[in-house]
Amino acid sequence: MAVDDPLRYAPVGRPGPPLSVPAAVLERSLACSPNVANAGRKPVLLIHATWVDPVINFSWNYQRAFTAAHRPYCLLTLPHRGTSDIQVSAQYVVYAIRAMHQRSGHKVDIVGHAQGGMIGRWATRFWPDTRPMVDDIVGLGPSNHGSNPAVCQLACQPAVWQQSIGSRFLTALNAGQETFAGISYTVVYTHLDEFITPNLDDNGLSSLHTGAGRISDVATQDICTTNTADHLLLGTSDPVAYALVIDALDHPGPADPARIDRSVCTQLLQPGVDPVTFPAYVAAGSVSLAVVFATYPRTLAEPPLMRYVYR
Repeated sequence: MAVDDPLRYAPVGRPGPPLSVPAAVLERSLACSPNVANAGRKPVLLIHATWVDPVINFSWNYQRAFTAAHRPYCLLTLPHRGTSDIQVSAQYVVYAIRAMHQRSGHKVDIVGHAQGGMIGRWATRFWPDTRPMVDDIVGLGPSNHGSNPAVCQLACQPAVWQQSIGSRFLTALNAGQETFAGISYTVVYTHLDEFITPNLDDNGLSSLHTGAGRISDVATQDICTTNTADHLLLGTSDPVAYALVIDALDHPGPADPARIDRSVCTQLLQPGVDPVTFPAYVAAGSVSLAVVFATYPRTLAEPPLMRYVYR
């Protein structure tokens, strides 16, 4: 059987395994705005990228903007700053989806940066009970089909191995179908992404194409030809990416580039970002990313796929 033969993997309707992470740990990983409980509209689950945490990724941008707009949201903290085995980290996402759906009485929208934009797909693939609980998955530079293999040399953190092009993890994730009916998928990417590269068109590493979900693959340069967002700015401060996120959240289906007001091309920063403190936050994020990348535990190979992944 070919390595990418979907018949190797669990049927898409088979119930997912019990969560092995202790319930108390899962509960501590999720921090929500007060208005998630009995919310008047869908809450948003914000999932951070590899090597950072929700404070570094979202506290100075999306969290501020959503608070000002009275939009209910939760911040999820992945273990070890998103560097450990994504097969385990996905359990945190499963817990978050279930908890937010129960608390709010609504479907959940997921907005994630890099790994955060991809991990929701793993959760909904292998825990199918979560699919009816999710309305939108919006990825900002998501690692749907891998990242630059040059990032991983000899020894890397588990999640970095798993997000490398051609990994066993990504092969399993994308085998058969990439999307599911009832969920809308918006992929926001930039041609200038230095990690998820090449991402030059809708056939790039972030894009999605297969399955029954509604899909929109959009480059920020499709909206504003001179947009200069790189990987970091795409998920933290870019006004075009933010406009696409809000369009996806506020309309049925995925984001539609035709609905985006082109005046966004004249804006320097997205809502929620203070231009005075912006440089300091970007610098702090870059330093944190570099420190975690250099110091967190590494392995010599990608973690093996867990039993629940297979038929």
